[in-house]
Amino acid sequence: MRKGIHEIVRMYRELSIIRDVVKGIHKLAPRVMKKYGIEKIKIMHVCGTHEHTITYYGLRSLMPEGLELIAGPGCPVCIAPTRIVDEAIELSLNYNVTLLTYGDMYKVPGTKMSLAKARSLGGDVRIVYGFLDAIKIAKKQNKPCVFLAVGFETTQPSVASHVVLRTIPQNLKLLVAYRLTVPAVDYVLNQPDIPLNGIIAPGHVTSITGAKAWKFIPEKYRLPAVVAGFEPLDVLLAILEILKQHLEGKFRVYNEYSRVDSWEGNVVAQKYVEKAFNVVDADWRGIGVIPKSGLELKRMFRNYDSRSMFYIKIDYSIDLPPGCKCGDVTLGKAVPTDCPLFMRGCTPSRPYGPCMVSSEGTCAVWARFGGGGKVKELARILGLNKVV
Repeated sequence: MRKGIHEIVRMYRELSIIRDVVKGIHKLAPRVMKKYGIEKIKIMHVCGTHEHTITYYGLRSLMPEGLELIAGPGCPVCIAPTRIVDEAIELSLNYNVTLLTYGDMYKVPGTKMSLAKARSLGGDVRIVYGFLDAIKIAKKQNKPCVFLAVGFETTQPSVASHVVLRTIPQNLKLLVAYRLTVPAVDYVLNQPDIPLNGIIAPGHVTSITGAKAWKFIPEKYRLPAVVAGFEPLDVLLAILEILKQHLEGKFRVYNEYSRVDSWEGNVVAQKYVEKAFNVVDADWRGIGVIPKSGLELKRMFRNYDSRSMFYIKIDYSIDLPPGCKCGDVTLGKAVPTDCPLFMRGCTPSRPYGPCMVSSEGTCAVWARFGGGGKVKELARILGLNKVV
């Protein structure tokens, strides 16, 4: 008999199992540091949901001294270029357009304002839960609609399939700001000032790309790559696997999230994306241009591009506001509390930088859950005396 979803969730939060895995991490981490003669082990994840799990459940407090869990470029909202936000705002305010966007893009600051502010000034800005919502709204409109297409590999196939099958209403256009996670991880691993000892790959993205997308990590960088789910035990097992691979000296891609992900991924989704989009160099907010990390509509589908109907000239855009450390936080060079604006000039209710907006943004996650009672309680239950 197949296990129900609630039974599976309970299994991945079972404290007795978590306690054993944490003890294993505490046992192996010092051996890895001794093997390499290092004082720190740095493991990066590249998913906002992983950061939520790590922070909400206080997993950093359970790590042995010297083992650091680093948040990488896992929030598509945080890295959406300011120019795209400015263009969406311009469309909503100065053209007879209904601008459709996900809720976590609503408050992302542009150069002068956010889409939320634009709506308060009279812009027709509406929040949708997905592209099907955008299609339904467009069908009821007698004016042009523009969907702000932001996201990583998980959100791209739904739009791509409608593009390829040409099931998009004529009055619905796309303002595309899609980005690819895999080239971003390659970019991070190429940075000499971000030394890493392993990557926890995102389970959601991998459901589309397949675990094969991460094989360049052990092959090119001789580092472990573990695809992980989003329960506490998923993340802890990923950490333990990374330590085991270092002690074995044999590096590979390990799919911890095999209950969802496969080696090949969603081949149908991949084909739709390949048919609809070209891969191009792309700008990441706070980081700069990352080669082959973005998507643009292929020429045969340019009639769906908002720029085929509207010419928007943005004279200038400010990448990040003065003093904002979102770029360093996104690259894993800093943590939110390193920013002097964190929970002072920048809060969830009044975000100054993009990392404080989305539920996947590291600053937003730390603002909501960092250092709370759940951290100490989980450590107490597990019987660990040392709490970082």
